[in-house]
Amino acid sequence: MFIKKIIISSPTEIIREIPFYKGINLIVDESDGQITGNSVGKTTVLKLVDFCLGAKPKIIYEDPENTKEIYTLVRDYLVENKVSVCLHLTEDLDDEEARTVVIERNFLPRKNIVRKIDGISYIESEFEDKLTELFFPGQVGKKPTFRQIISHNIRYNDLSVSNTLKTLDQYTSDAEYETLYLFMLGCDFSQGSTKQEILQKIQQENVFKKRLEKVQTKSAYEAALALIENEIKDLDKKKSALNINENFEEDLNSLNKLRYEINLMSSEIGNLNIRKDLIEETKNDLSSAVSNIDLHQLELIYKQAFNNIYSLQKTFEDLVIYHNQMVNERISYISKELPGLKEKIRRKDADLKKLLKRELELAELVSKSDSFEELENIISKLNTKYRDKGEFESIISQLDEVEENIKTFESDLNDIDNELFSDDFEAIVKQQVNKFNKHFSATSNVLYGEKYALKYDKVVNKKGQKLYKFSAFNTNFSSGKKQGEISCFDIAYTLFADEENIPCMHFLLNDKKELMHDNQLVKIADLANKNGIQFVASILKDKLPDDLNNEDYFIVKFSENDKLFRIKNEQ
Repeated sequence: MFIKKIIISSPTEIIREIPFYKGINLIVDESDGQITGNSVGKTTVLKLVDFCLGAKPKIIYEDPENTKEIYTLVRDYLVENKVSVCLHLTEDLDDEEARTVVIERNFLPRKNIVRKIDGISYIESEFEDKLTELFFPGQVGKKPTFRQIISHNIRYNDLSVSNTLKTLDQYTSDAEYETLYLFMLGCDFSQGSTKQEILQKIQQENVFKKRLEKVQTKSAYEAALALIENEIKDLDKKKSALNINENFEEDLNSLNKLRYEINLMSSEIGNLNIRKDLIEETKNDLSSAVSNIDLHQLELIYKQAFNNIYSLQKTFEDLVIYHNQMVNERISYISKELPGLKEKIRRKDADLKKLLKRELELAELVSKSDSFEELENIISKLNTKYRDKGEFESIISQLDEVEENIKTFESDLNDIDNELFSDDFEAIVKQQVNKFNKHFSATSNVLYGEKYALKYDKVVNKKGQKLYKFSAFNTNFSSGKKQGEISCFDIAYTLFADEENIPCMHFLLNDKKELMHDNQLVKIADLANKNGIQFVASILKDKLPDDLNNEDYFIVKFSENDKLFRIKNEQ
Protein backbone atom coordinates (compact mmCIF):
# COMPACT_ATOMS: atom_id res chain seq x y z
CA MET A 1 0.00 0.00 0.00
CA PHE A 2 1.02 3.60 -0.74
CA ILE A 3 -0.04 6.80 1.01
CA LYS A 4 -2.28 8.81 -1.32
CA LYS A 5 -2.96 11.77 0.96
CA ILE A 6 -3.56 12.82 4.53
CA ILE A 7 -6.26 15.35 5.43
CA ILE A 8 -6.36 17.30 8.71
CA SER A 9 -9.74 18.90 9.26
CA SER A 10 -12.28 20.24 11.73
CA PRO A 11 -16.07 20.18 11.28
CA THR A 12 -15.86 23.63 9.66
CA GLU A 13 -12.71 23.55 7.53
CA ILE A 14 -9.87 21.59 6.01
CA ILE A 15 -6.74 22.63 7.89
CA ARG A 16 -4.27 20.74 5.71
CA GLU A 17 -4.46 18.36 2.76
CA ILE A 18 -1.08 16.83 2.00
CA PRO A 19 -0.68 14.72 -1.17
CA PHE A 20 1.92 11.97 -1.50
CA TYR A 21 3.60 10.54 -4.60
CA LYS A 22 5.87 7.72 -5.67
CA GLY A 23 9.56 8.26 -5.15
CA ILE A 24 10.96 10.98 -2.91
CA ASN A 25 8.50 13.03 -0.80
CA LEU A 26 10.03 15.85 1.25
CA ILE A 27 8.45 17.56 4.26
CA VAL A 28 10.49 20.73 4.76
CA ASP A 29 10.43 23.89 6.80
CA GLU A 30 11.41 27.26 5.42
CA SER A 31 12.58 28.83 8.68
CA ASP A 32 15.50 31.21 8.28
CA GLY A 33 18.88 30.52 9.81
CA GLN A 34 17.99 32.30 13.05
CA ILE A 35 15.22 29.80 13.91
CA THR A 36 15.74 26.10 14.57
CA GLY A 37 12.67 24.88 12.67
CA ASN A 38 12.28 22.01 15.12
CA SER A 39 8.71 22.80 16.16
CA VAL A 40 6.93 23.67 12.93
CA GLY A 41 5.36 20.21 12.56
CA LYS A 42 7.44 18.35 9.97
CA THR A 43 7.98 15.32 12.24
CA THR A 44 4.34 15.48 13.38
CA VAL A 45 3.22 14.62 9.84
CA LEU A 46 4.99 11.26 10.23
CA LYS A 47 3.40 10.84 13.65
CA LEU A 48 -0.08 11.51 12.22
CA VAL A 49 0.38 8.65 9.75
CA ASP A 50 1.48 6.44 12.66
CA PHE A 51 -1.51 7.63 14.70
CA CYS A 52 -3.91 6.62 11.92
CA LEU A 53 -2.26 3.19 11.84
CA GLY A 54 -2.90 2.52 15.51
CA ALA A 55 -0.42 4.57 17.57
CA LYS A 56 -1.62 6.34 20.73
CA PRO A 57 -2.91 9.92 20.28
CA LYS A 58 -0.50 11.27 22.90
CA ILE A 59 2.44 10.94 20.47
CA ILE A 60 1.10 14.05 18.74
CA TYR A 61 1.22 16.35 21.75
CA GLU A 62 3.70 14.92 24.25
CA ASP A 63 7.34 15.90 24.55
CA PRO A 64 9.34 12.98 23.09
CA GLU A 65 12.26 13.72 25.43
CA ASN A 66 10.04 13.87 28.52
CA THR A 67 6.75 12.03 28.09
CA LYS A 68 5.35 13.61 31.25
CA GLU A 69 5.45 17.00 29.54
CA ILE A 70 2.41 17.80 27.39
CA TYR A 71 2.11 20.51 24.74
CA THR A 72 -1.20 21.70 26.12
CA LEU A 73 -1.70 24.30 23.38
CA VAL A 74 -1.68 21.57 20.71
CA ARG A 75 -3.70 19.06 22.74
CA ASP A 76 -6.39 21.60 23.64
CA TYR A 77 -6.57 22.81 20.04
CA LEU A 78 -7.06 19.26 18.71
CA VAL A 79 -9.76 18.46 21.28
CA GLU A 80 -11.62 21.78 21.38
CA ASN A 81 -11.75 22.10 17.58
CA LYS A 82 -12.68 18.42 17.12
CA VAL A 83 -9.79 17.93 14.73
CA SER A 84 -9.78 14.67 12.78
CA VAL A 85 -7.12 13.06 10.61
CA CYS A 86 -7.93 11.03 7.48
CA LEU A 87 -5.26 8.80 5.95
CA HIS A 88 -5.95 7.64 2.39
CA LEU A 89 -4.03 4.52 1.27
CA THR A 90 -4.04 2.93 -2.18
CA GLU A 91 -2.55 -0.16 -3.78
CA ASP A 92 -1.46 1.80 -6.86
CA LEU A 93 -0.92 5.56 -7.06
CA ASP A 94 -1.10 5.39 -10.86
CA ASP A 95 -4.51 3.68 -10.98
CA GLU A 96 -7.57 5.63 -9.84
CA GLU A 97 -9.54 2.38 -9.77
CA ALA A 98 -7.07 0.64 -7.45
CA ARG A 99 -8.20 -0.63 -4.04
CA THR A 100 -8.12 2.08 -1.40
CA VAL A 101 -8.44 2.18 2.37
CA VAL A 102 -9.46 5.31 4.29
CA ILE A 103 -8.63 5.52 7.99
CA GLU A 104 -10.05 8.31 10.16
CA ARG A 105 -9.25 9.14 13.78
CA ASN A 106 -9.72 12.06 16.14
CA PHE A 107 -8.51 13.08 19.60
CA LEU A 108 -11.78 13.14 21.54
CA PRO A 109 -12.44 10.76 24.46
CA ARG A 110 -15.02 8.04 25.06
CA LYS A 111 -18.33 8.32 23.16
CA ASN A 112 -17.07 11.16 20.95
CA ILE A 113 -14.06 9.23 19.72
CA VAL A 114 -13.73 8.59 15.98
CA ARG A 115 -11.89 5.44 14.97
CA LYS A 116 -13.03 4.40 11.49
CA ILE A 117 -11.81 2.26 8.61
CA ASP A 118 -13.63 2.85 5.33
CA GLY A 119 -16.41 4.61 7.22
CA ILE A 120 -17.01 1.83 9.76
CA SER A 121 -16.34 2.51 13.46
CA TYR A 122 -14.29 0.11 15.57
CA ILE A 123 -13.53 -0.12 19.26
CA GLU A 124 -9.86 -0.01 20.23
CA SER A 125 -9.45 -3.78 20.60
CA GLU A 126 -10.93 -4.38 17.13
CA PHE A 127 -9.09 -1.60 15.29
CA GLU A 128 -5.68 -3.26 14.97
CA ASP A 129 -7.25 -6.61 14.08
CA LYS A 130 -9.09 -4.97 11.17
CA LEU A 131 -5.89 -3.28 9.96
CA THR A 132 -4.10 -6.64 10.21
CA GLU A 133 -6.86 -8.35 8.23
CA LEU A 134 -6.69 -5.70 5.49
CA PHE A 135 -2.93 -5.50 5.06
CA PHE A 136 -1.57 -8.81 6.42
CA PRO A 137 -4.29 -11.48 5.95
CA GLY A 138 -3.80 -14.55 8.11
CA GLN A 139 -1.97 -12.68 10.89
CA VAL A 140 -5.02 -11.72 12.98
CA GLY A 141 -4.41 -12.71 16.60
CA LYS A 142 -0.88 -13.91 15.86
CA LYS A 143 2.68 -12.80 16.46
CA PRO A 144 4.18 -10.60 15.13
CA THR A 145 1.45 -7.99 15.48
CA PHE A 146 0.48 -5.41 12.87
CA ARG A 147 2.27 -2.64 14.78
CA GLN A 148 5.44 -4.74 14.99
CA ILE A 149 5.39 -5.57 11.28
CA ILE A 150 5.14 -1.94 10.13
CA SER A 151 7.63 -0.59 12.68
CA HIS A 152 10.44 -0.33 10.11
CA ASN A 153 8.16 1.66 7.75
CA ILE A 154 7.75 4.53 10.21
CA ARG A 155 10.94 5.86 11.78
CA TYR A 156 10.84 9.05 13.82
CA ASN A 157 11.75 8.15 17.42
CA ASP A 158 15.35 7.97 18.61
CA LEU A 159 15.43 4.17 18.76
CA SER A 160 14.17 3.51 15.25
CA VAL A 161 16.22 6.26 13.54
CA SER A 162 19.46 4.97 15.05
CA ASN A 163 18.91 1.17 14.81
CA THR A 164 18.48 -0.78 11.60
CA LEU A 165 16.71 -3.82 13.07
CA LYS A 166 15.63 -2.88 16.60
CA THR A 167 12.59 -0.79 15.69
CA LEU A 168 10.34 -1.73 18.62
CA ASP A 169 10.39 -0.35 22.16
CA GLN A 170 13.36 -0.89 24.47
CA TYR A 171 11.55 -3.60 26.46
CA THR A 172 11.04 -5.90 23.45
CA SER A 173 12.63 -9.31 23.92
CA ASP A 174 14.95 -11.04 21.46
CA ALA A 175 12.30 -13.76 21.12
CA GLU A 176 9.84 -11.20 19.75
CA TYR A 177 12.44 -9.88 17.31
CA GLU A 178 13.10 -13.47 16.23
CA THR A 179 9.40 -13.99 15.44
CA LEU A 180 9.23 -10.62 13.64
CA TYR A 181 12.17 -11.18 11.31
CA LEU A 182 11.31 -14.81 10.55
CA PHE A 183 7.91 -13.50 9.42
CA MET A 184 9.40 -10.63 7.43
CA LEU A 185 11.79 -13.01 5.67
CA GLY A 186 8.91 -15.29 4.72
CA CYS A 187 10.11 -18.21 6.84
CA ASP A 188 6.86 -20.06 7.50
CA PHE A 189 6.98 -21.07 11.16
CA SER A 190 3.45 -21.96 12.28
CA GLN A 191 4.33 -22.29 15.97
CA GLY A 192 5.64 -18.76 16.41
CA SER A 193 2.52 -17.69 18.34
CA THR A 194 2.58 -20.91 20.40
CA LYS A 195 6.19 -20.22 21.34
CA GLN A 196 5.20 -16.74 22.55
CA GLU A 197 2.33 -18.25 24.61
CA ILE A 198 4.67 -20.78 26.26
CA LEU A 199 7.16 -18.03 27.04
CA GLN A 200 4.31 -16.07 28.62
CA LYS A 201 3.36 -19.08 30.78
CA ILE A 202 6.98 -19.55 31.84
CA GLN A 203 7.14 -15.89 32.79
CA GLN A 204 3.89 -16.24 34.77
CA GLU A 205 5.22 -19.24 36.68
CA ASN A 206 8.47 -17.42 37.42
CA VAL A 207 6.50 -14.45 38.79
CA PHE A 208 4.57 -16.84 41.07
CA LYS A 209 7.83 -18.52 42.12
CA LYS A 210 9.33 -15.10 42.90
CA ARG A 211 6.35 -14.25 45.11
CA LEU A 212 6.66 -17.55 46.98
CA GLU A 213 10.39 -16.97 47.52
CA LYS A 214 10.00 -13.32 48.48
CA VAL A 215 11.25 -14.03 52.02
CA GLN A 216 13.54 -17.05 51.49
CA THR A 217 14.55 -19.50 48.77
CA LYS A 218 13.22 -23.04 48.57
CA SER A 219 16.46 -24.51 49.94
CA ALA A 220 16.26 -22.13 52.92
CA TYR A 221 12.68 -23.25 53.63
CA GLU A 222 13.76 -26.91 53.41
CA ALA A 223 16.65 -26.32 55.81
CA ALA A 224 14.40 -24.40 58.21
CA LEU A 225 11.76 -27.16 58.02
CA ALA A 226 14.31 -29.81 59.00
CA LEU A 227 15.36 -27.73 62.03
CA ILE A 228 11.72 -27.18 63.06
CA GLU A 229 10.96 -30.91 62.89
CA ASN A 230 13.93 -31.62 65.16
CA GLU A 231 12.80 -28.93 67.60
CA ILE A 232 9.28 -30.39 67.65
CA LYS A 233 10.73 -33.81 68.51
CA ASP A 234 12.73 -32.30 71.39
CA LEU A 235 9.68 -30.42 72.71
CA ASP A 236 7.54 -33.56 72.48
CA LYS A 237 10.13 -35.46 74.57
CA LYS A 238 10.08 -32.73 77.22
CA LYS A 239 6.29 -32.71 77.26
CA SER A 240 6.13 -36.51 77.59
CA ALA A 241 8.34 -36.36 80.63
CA LEU A 242 5.83 -34.13 82.44
CA ASN A 243 3.37 -35.67 84.85
CA ILE A 244 0.08 -34.91 83.04
CA ASN A 245 -3.16 -36.78 83.48
CA GLU A 246 -4.17 -39.01 80.58
CA ASN A 247 -7.13 -37.03 79.31
CA PHE A 248 -5.22 -33.77 79.27
CA GLU A 249 -2.41 -35.34 77.24
CA GLU A 250 -4.85 -36.71 74.69
CA ASP A 251 -6.73 -33.43 74.34
CA LEU A 252 -3.51 -31.46 74.11
CA ASN A 253 -2.07 -33.69 71.39
CA SER A 254 -5.30 -33.42 69.43
CA LEU A 255 -5.23 -29.62 69.73
CA ASN A 256 -1.62 -29.38 68.55
CA LYS A 257 -2.29 -31.60 65.56
CA LEU A 258 -5.45 -29.63 64.79
CA ARG A 259 -3.62 -26.31 64.87
CA TYR A 260 -0.95 -27.72 62.60
CA GLU A 261 -3.63 -28.79 60.13
CA ILE A 262 -5.29 -25.36 60.36
CA ASN A 263 -2.05 -23.53 59.66
CA LEU A 264 -1.18 -25.87 56.79
CA MET A 265 -4.61 -25.51 55.22
CA SER A 266 -4.68 -21.70 55.65
CA SER A 267 -1.34 -21.43 53.90
CA GLU A 268 -2.50 -23.72 51.09
CA ILE A 269 -5.68 -21.67 50.59
CA GLY A 270 -3.63 -18.46 50.44
CA ASN A 271 -1.26 -19.83 47.81
CA LEU A 272 -4.14 -21.30 45.78
CA ASN A 273 -5.77 -17.86 45.74
CA ILE A 274 -2.53 -16.29 44.49
CA ARG A 275 -2.43 -18.75 41.59
CA LYS A 276 -6.14 -18.20 40.85
CA ASP A 277 -5.66 -14.41 40.77
CA LEU A 278 -2.70 -14.68 38.39
CA ILE A 279 -4.68 -16.88 36.00
CA GLU A 280 -7.73 -14.58 36.14
CA GLU A 281 -5.55 -11.51 35.44
CA THR A 282 -4.13 -13.20 32.33
CA LYS A 283 -7.60 -14.40 31.31
CA ASN A 284 -9.05 -10.88 31.64
CA ASP A 285 -6.22 -9.40 29.54
CA LEU A 286 -6.92 -11.90 26.77
CA SER A 287 -10.71 -11.50 27.04
CA SER A 288 -10.37 -7.80 26.21
CA ALA A 289 -9.10 -8.83 22.76
CA VAL A 290 -12.33 -10.68 21.81
CA SER A 291 -14.19 -9.03 18.95
CA ASN A 292 -17.87 -8.10 19.48
CA ILE A 293 -18.56 -6.52 16.10
CA ASP A 294 -22.24 -6.10 15.03
CA LEU A 295 -22.12 -8.52 12.10
CA HIS A 296 -25.70 -7.70 11.03
CA GLN A 297 -24.73 -4.05 10.64
CA LEU A 298 -21.69 -5.05 8.50
CA GLU A 299 -23.71 -7.29 6.16
CA LEU A 300 -24.59 -4.46 3.76
CA ILE A 301 -20.99 -3.21 3.82
CA TYR A 302 -19.69 -6.71 3.00
CA LYS A 303 -22.14 -7.08 0.10
CA GLN A 304 -20.93 -3.80 -1.29
CA ALA A 305 -17.32 -4.93 -0.85
CA PHE A 306 -18.14 -8.25 -2.54
CA ASN A 307 -19.44 -6.42 -5.59
CA ASN A 308 -16.22 -4.41 -5.83
CA ILE A 309 -13.72 -7.12 -4.86
CA TYR A 310 -14.63 -10.25 -6.80
CA SER A 311 -11.78 -12.26 -5.32
CA LEU A 312 -13.10 -11.91 -1.80
CA GLN A 313 -13.21 -15.48 -0.47
CA LYS A 314 -13.91 -15.05 3.24
CA THR A 315 -16.72 -13.17 4.92
CA PHE A 316 -15.87 -10.66 7.57
CA GLU A 317 -17.89 -12.81 9.93
CA ASP A 318 -15.55 -15.71 9.18
CA LEU A 319 -12.55 -13.58 10.06
CA VAL A 320 -14.10 -12.29 13.27
CA ILE A 321 -15.14 -15.82 14.26
CA TYR A 322 -11.63 -17.04 13.47
CA HIS A 323 -10.09 -14.27 15.57
CA ASN A 324 -12.45 -14.94 18.48
CA GLN A 325 -11.73 -18.66 18.25
CA MET A 326 -8.01 -17.94 18.40
CA VAL A 327 -8.41 -15.71 21.47
CA ASN A 328 -10.86 -18.12 23.14
CA GLU A 329 -8.48 -21.02 22.58
CA ARG A 330 -5.71 -19.06 24.26
CA ILE A 331 -8.08 -18.18 27.11
CA SER A 332 -9.06 -21.85 27.42
CA TYR A 333 -5.38 -22.90 27.37
CA ILE A 334 -4.42 -20.46 30.11
CA SER A 335 -7.49 -20.93 32.32
CA LYS A 336 -8.18 -24.64 31.97
CA GLU A 337 -7.11 -25.30 35.54
CA LEU A 338 -9.24 -22.43 36.93
CA PRO A 339 -12.45 -24.44 37.65
CA GLY A 340 -10.45 -27.06 39.48
CA LEU A 341 -8.66 -24.40 41.52
CA LYS A 342 -11.93 -22.71 42.52
CA GLU A 343 -13.47 -26.02 43.53
CA LYS A 344 -10.36 -26.95 45.52
CA ILE A 345 -10.45 -23.55 47.31
CA ARG A 346 -14.16 -24.00 48.08
CA ARG A 347 -13.62 -27.47 49.55
CA LYS A 348 -10.63 -26.37 51.62
CA ASP A 349 -12.53 -23.32 52.93
CA ALA A 350 -15.34 -25.63 54.10
CA ASP A 351 -12.83 -28.01 55.70
CA LEU A 352 -11.09 -25.07 57.39
CA LYS A 353 -14.34 -23.94 59.01
CA LYS A 354 -14.84 -27.41 60.45
CA LEU A 355 -11.30 -27.48 61.80
CA LEU A 356 -11.68 -24.03 63.39
CA LYS A 357 -14.88 -25.12 65.08
CA ARG A 358 -13.19 -28.24 66.43
CA GLU A 359 -10.19 -26.17 67.58
CA LEU A 360 -12.47 -23.93 69.63
CA GLU A 361 -14.00 -26.95 71.32
CA LEU A 362 -10.63 -28.55 72.15
CA ALA A 363 -9.15 -25.22 73.32
CA GLU A 364 -11.97 -24.88 75.84
CA LEU A 365 -11.31 -28.41 77.13
CA VAL A 366 -7.56 -27.83 77.50
CA SER A 367 -7.99 -24.42 79.11
CA LYS A 368 -10.22 -25.96 81.78
CA SER A 369 -7.67 -28.66 82.55
CA ASP A 370 -5.05 -28.32 85.21
CA SER A 371 -1.58 -27.57 83.82
CA PHE A 372 1.86 -26.51 84.98
CA GLU A 373 3.72 -23.36 83.92
CA GLU A 374 6.40 -25.42 82.23
CA LEU A 375 3.76 -27.32 80.26
CA GLU A 376 2.15 -24.07 79.09
CA ASN A 377 5.53 -22.84 77.91
CA ILE A 378 6.13 -26.06 75.93
CA ILE A 379 2.65 -25.90 74.43
CA SER A 380 3.21 -22.31 73.31
CA LYS A 381 6.48 -23.25 71.65
CA LEU A 382 4.91 -26.31 69.99
CA ASN A 383 2.06 -24.21 68.61
CA THR A 384 4.58 -21.82 67.05
CA LYS A 385 6.66 -24.64 65.62
CA TYR A 386 3.65 -26.46 64.14
CA ARG A 387 2.41 -23.21 62.59
CA ASP A 388 5.81 -22.58 60.98
CA LYS A 389 6.04 -26.21 59.91
CA GLY A 390 2.68 -26.03 58.13
CA GLU A 391 3.56 -22.75 56.43
CA PHE A 392 6.96 -23.98 55.23
CA GLU A 393 5.59 -27.31 53.98
CA SER A 394 2.89 -25.49 52.02
CA ILE A 395 5.39 -23.10 50.40
CA ILE A 396 7.75 -25.96 49.53
CA SER A 397 4.85 -27.91 48.00
CA GLN A 398 3.83 -24.88 45.91
CA LEU A 399 7.42 -24.36 44.77
CA ASP A 400 7.66 -28.03 43.77
CA GLU A 401 4.52 -27.58 41.65
CA VAL A 402 5.81 -24.37 40.05
CA GLU A 403 9.16 -25.97 39.21
CA GLU A 404 7.38 -28.95 37.66
CA ASN A 405 5.21 -26.60 35.57
CA ILE A 406 8.27 -24.68 34.39
CA LYS A 407 9.97 -27.96 33.53
CA THR A 408 6.92 -29.02 31.46
CA PHE A 409 6.71 -25.68 29.62
CA GLU A 410 10.43 -25.70 28.91
CA SER A 411 10.06 -29.21 27.52
CA ASP A 412 7.29 -27.99 25.20
CA LEU A 413 9.50 -25.05 24.23
CA ASN A 414 12.36 -27.43 23.52
CA ASP A 415 10.11 -29.44 21.16
CA ILE A 416 9.33 -26.24 19.23
CA ASP A 417 13.00 -25.25 19.17
CA ASN A 418 13.89 -28.67 17.79
CA GLU A 419 11.78 -27.82 14.74
CA LEU A 420 12.89 -24.18 14.63
CA PHE A 421 16.58 -25.07 14.76
CA SER A 422 16.40 -28.19 12.60
CA ASP A 423 18.71 -28.40 9.59
CA ASP A 424 15.74 -28.17 7.21
CA PHE A 425 14.31 -25.02 8.77
CA GLU A 426 17.70 -23.37 9.10
CA ALA A 427 18.25 -24.05 5.41
CA ILE A 428 15.07 -22.07 4.68
CA VAL A 429 16.24 -19.20 6.90
CA LYS A 430 19.64 -19.16 5.20
CA GLN A 431 18.02 -19.22 1.75
CA GLN A 432 15.72 -16.29 2.55
CA VAL A 433 18.54 -14.27 4.13
CA ASN A 434 20.64 -14.81 1.01
CA LYS A 435 17.77 -13.66 -1.20
CA PHE A 436 17.33 -10.54 0.90
CA ASN A 437 21.06 -9.83 0.89
CA LYS A 438 21.08 -9.62 -2.91
CA HIS A 439 18.91 -6.53 -2.58
CA PHE A 440 20.60 -5.21 0.59
CA SER A 441 24.11 -5.46 -0.86
CA ALA A 442 23.08 -4.01 -4.22
CA THR A 443 21.33 -1.08 -2.57
CA SER A 444 24.24 -0.31 -0.21
CA ASN A 445 26.71 -0.67 -3.07
CA VAL A 446 24.88 2.08 -4.97
CA LEU A 447 24.88 4.30 -1.88
CA TYR A 448 28.39 3.70 -0.48
CA GLY A 449 30.26 1.46 -2.89
CA GLU A 450 30.18 -1.15 -0.09
CA LYS A 451 28.11 -4.31 0.24
CA TYR A 452 26.18 -4.67 3.50
CA ALA A 453 24.34 -7.82 4.48
CA LEU A 454 21.98 -9.27 7.01
CA LYS A 455 23.19 -12.19 9.11
CA TYR A 456 21.79 -14.42 11.81
CA ASP A 457 23.43 -16.13 14.78
CA LYS A 458 21.99 -18.99 16.80
CA VAL A 459 22.33 -17.83 20.39
CA VAL A 460 21.21 -18.82 23.88
CA ASN A 461 19.89 -15.93 25.98
CA LYS A 462 20.27 -15.40 29.73
CA LYS A 463 17.19 -17.53 30.37
CA GLY A 464 18.68 -20.46 28.45
CA GLN A 465 16.35 -20.08 25.46
CA LYS A 466 17.66 -20.68 21.93
CA LEU A 467 17.08 -17.89 19.41
CA TYR A 468 17.86 -16.71 15.93
CA LYS A 469 19.42 -13.27 16.42
CA PHE A 470 19.55 -11.08 13.31
CA SER A 471 21.95 -8.19 12.73
CA ALA A 472 23.58 -6.16 9.96
CA PHE A 473 27.24 -6.84 9.21
CA ASN A 474 28.42 -3.32 9.90
CA THR A 475 27.41 -1.61 13.16
CA ASN A 476 30.08 0.97 14.02
CA PHE A 477 29.14 3.78 11.67
CA SER A 478 28.75 7.50 12.25
CA SER A 479 25.17 8.64 12.74
CA GLY A 480 24.95 9.81 9.13
CA LYS A 481 26.18 6.54 7.72
CA LYS A 482 23.89 4.61 10.08
CA GLN A 483 20.98 6.59 8.61
CA GLY A 484 22.07 5.41 5.16
CA GLU A 485 22.30 1.79 6.31
CA ILE A 486 18.77 2.02 7.70
CA SER A 487 17.41 3.45 4.45
CA CYS A 488 19.23 0.79 2.42
CA PHE A 489 17.69 -1.92 4.60
CA ASP A 490 14.15 -0.52 4.31
CA ILE A 491 14.37 -0.06 0.53
CA ALA A 492 15.95 -3.50 0.08
CA TYR A 493 13.24 -5.13 2.21
CA THR A 494 10.46 -3.59 0.10
CA LEU A 495 12.07 -4.96 -3.07
CA PHE A 496 12.63 -8.37 -1.45
CA ALA A 497 9.05 -8.58 -0.14
CA ASP A 498 7.63 -7.77 -3.57
CA GLU A 499 9.86 -10.40 -5.17
CA GLU A 500 8.74 -13.02 -2.60
CA ASN A 501 5.05 -11.95 -2.66
CA ILE A 502 5.21 -11.09 1.05
CA PRO A 503 2.65 -8.42 2.04
CA CYS A 504 4.31 -5.12 2.93
CA MET A 505 3.74 -1.38 3.00
CA HIS A 506 5.35 0.54 0.12
CA PHE A 507 5.94 3.74 2.06
CA LEU A 508 8.99 4.54 4.20
CA LEU A 509 8.69 7.45 6.63
CA ASN A 510 11.95 8.92 7.92
CA ASP A 511 12.97 11.73 10.25
CA LYS A 512 16.32 13.46 10.82
CA LYS A 513 17.63 12.95 7.29
CA GLU A 514 19.74 16.11 7.69
CA LEU A 515 22.17 13.78 9.53
CA MET A 516 23.07 12.20 6.19
CA HIS A 517 25.67 13.47 3.78
CA ASP A 518 24.23 15.30 0.77
CA ASN A 519 25.37 12.80 -1.85
CA GLN A 520 23.93 9.88 0.15
CA LEU A 521 20.54 11.56 0.43
CA VAL A 522 20.53 12.26 -3.30
CA LYS A 523 21.34 8.62 -4.06
CA ILE A 524 18.57 7.41 -1.74
CA ALA A 525 16.15 9.71 -3.58
CA ASP A 526 17.33 8.23 -6.89
CA LEU A 527 16.82 4.69 -5.56
CA ALA A 528 13.31 5.51 -4.34
CA ASN A 529 12.34 7.21 -7.60
CA LYS A 530 13.80 4.42 -9.73
CA ASN A 531 12.04 1.63 -7.81
CA GLY A 532 8.71 3.37 -7.29
CA ILE A 533 9.05 3.25 -3.51
CA GLN A 534 7.40 6.03 -1.53
CA PHE A 535 10.23 7.54 0.53
CA VAL A 536 8.97 10.30 2.85
CA ALA A 537 11.53 12.39 4.72
CA SER A 538 11.21 15.38 7.04
CA ILE A 539 14.17 17.71 6.77
CA LEU A 540 15.34 21.29 7.29
CA LYS A 541 15.31 23.13 3.97
CA ASP A 542 18.70 24.75 4.54
CA LYS A 543 20.15 21.24 4.88
CA LEU A 544 18.84 20.06 1.51
CA PRO A 545 21.40 19.31 -1.22
CA ASP A 546 20.94 21.36 -4.38
CA ASP A 547 19.75 18.35 -6.39
CA LEU A 548 16.80 17.86 -4.01
CA ASN A 549 15.96 21.54 -3.48
CA ASN A 550 13.20 21.15 -6.01
CA GLU A 551 9.53 22.07 -5.54
CA ASP A 552 8.54 18.89 -7.38
CA TYR A 553 9.81 16.88 -4.42
CA PHE A 554 8.11 19.00 -1.72
CA ILE A 555 4.74 17.67 -0.52
CA VAL A 556 4.39 20.33 2.19
CA LYS A 557 6.39 23.29 3.46
CA PHE A 558 6.27 24.74 6.98
CA SER A 559 7.66 27.82 8.65
CA GLU A 560 7.36 29.70 11.91
CA ASN A 561 4.48 31.62 10.34
CA ASP A 562 2.78 28.59 8.82
CA LYS A 563 2.96 25.57 11.12
CA LEU A 564 1.22 22.23 10.61
CA PHE A 565 -2.03 22.84 12.51
CA ARG A 566 -2.10 26.61 11.83
CA ILE A 567 -2.96 27.36 15.45
CA LYS A 568 -3.50 31.06 15.97
CA ASN A 569 -1.05 32.81 18.32
CA GLU A 570 1.19 29.72 18.40
CA GLN A 571 4.73 30.63 19.27
